[in-house]
Amino acid sequence: MYTRILVPLENTRTDRVIVAHVRVLARHCGASVVLIHVADGFAARNIEQLDLRESEEMRRDRAYLDAVCDELVADGLSCDAVLACGNPADEISAAAAREGADLIAMATHGHRGLNDLIRGSVASELRHRTHVPVLMVRESPAK
Repeated sequence: MYTRILVPLENTRTDRVIVAHVRVLARHCGASVVLIHVADGFAARNIEQLDLRESEEMRRDRAYLDAVCDELVADGLSCDAVLACGNPADEISAAAAREGADLIAMATHGHRGLNDLIRGSVASELRHRTHVPVLMVRESPAK
């Protein structure tokens, strides 16, 4: 069914929801996993134009991605990790094409109304930018 699953991570607790889901799905399909985090701070968005070095935040993001990737590999899955810079929806869409992903699986916060307008929604933007199917798994409400 799926052979390569792209998983955007935010480096938040919401990531646990999608990683747990993808762990089962990838094992069931025999799919490989590509984790991606899109750094979108000032340094990340201007790293090439301003010839900047990787920021401390980007180093932490890379370490986080590598740690999650190592967990999946230890669990018997094939996994790669990519740290991208820029607009999250654009970078995730480009990575899906570049990595040959046939599914993008991501967690959503379930923002609604004004909250979604203020915070925006990468998931909503992404579905308009890619032809790759997008699986959205909603985070459970906080208890």
